This record gives sequence, C-alpha cells and structure tokens, in this order.
Amino acid sequence: MASVSSAPAPGMQQIDLSKLAVPQLAQLKQQLDQEINVIQESLQTLKMAQSKFHESGQSLEKITPEVKGETILVPLTGSMYVPGTIADIDNVLIDIGTGYYAQKDIESGKDYFKRKVKFVTEQMEKIQNVGREKANILDTICQLLGMKIQAQRSAAPSS
Repeated sequence: MASVSSAPAPGMQQIDLSKLAVPQLAQLKQQLDQEINVIQESLQTLKMAQSKFHESGQSLEKITPEVKGETILVPLTGSMYVPGTIADIDNVLIDIGTGYYAQKDIESGKDYFKRKVKFVTEQMEKIQNVGREKANILDTICQLLGMKIQAQRSAAPSS
C-alpha cells in the first residue's frame, strides 16, 4: 500500500511512504491537494478554450452564399460590438492569439479550429492522467496517514 508508483519520472526519486512521519505525510498531502487544485483549474481553462474553438468552427459552418450582405454584430472587444455587413463569404479573419490575425478561406478556417480543438483535447487528456495519478497518490497518503494516527492513538497510554 505504501508503494504508489513503480516508475518514477526522470529526475525524481521514489519514496517509501510508510517510512515518513505523520507531519511529513500531512505536508505531502497538503502539497498534493494544492497540485490537484491547480490541475483542476487548468482543466477548466482548457475546457473553456476548447469550447471557444468549437464555437468558432461552428460559426464558420453558418457562412453560406445566402448570408452575403446580411448585417451582423462584429466584436471589437470582449464586450463591445458594432454592426457590420458580410461582404466576403469566401475568406475570414481568424484570431490566432496575442493580437495576431490570419486571413483564411472558410475550409482552412474550419480545419484550423478542428486542429485547435483536437490539440486542446489531447492536452486535457494528458493533464487528466496526471491528475488521476496524483489523486491515487493522495488516496494512498490519506489511508496511510489515518493508519499512522490510529496507531499513535493506540500506542499512547490512556490516563
């Protein structure tokens, strides 16, 4: 039960948890709690990015010859929009990050967003795997910590 990982990551060493004292286990538990929280926040941020890329790809699906000349709201910032008219149904400007835009035809734009969704999904899967490993380690530490505290209580003389 004290052995959690059979193959430590490069540059890391394997620790026999059963040899750690209660304060060390508690500190390790606290550190893992913090790391799991960071992982959950990262997953939430990636999920939002994935959703935005997916929505952007779906928006490109709606650009057809019938929409040419229609009035739409064009975002200037995250909360400010101005009316605009669809003049070009063959090309779009895509925000590729940090204030840079790329002009692409509709199919290239759709492909771009599909690749971004796929990339973010792969990153989320990697982070989820790390999170599961850390959660397993945390469970083991909690069990061991409980057993050590119980053993200390049993060994303490009752007055």
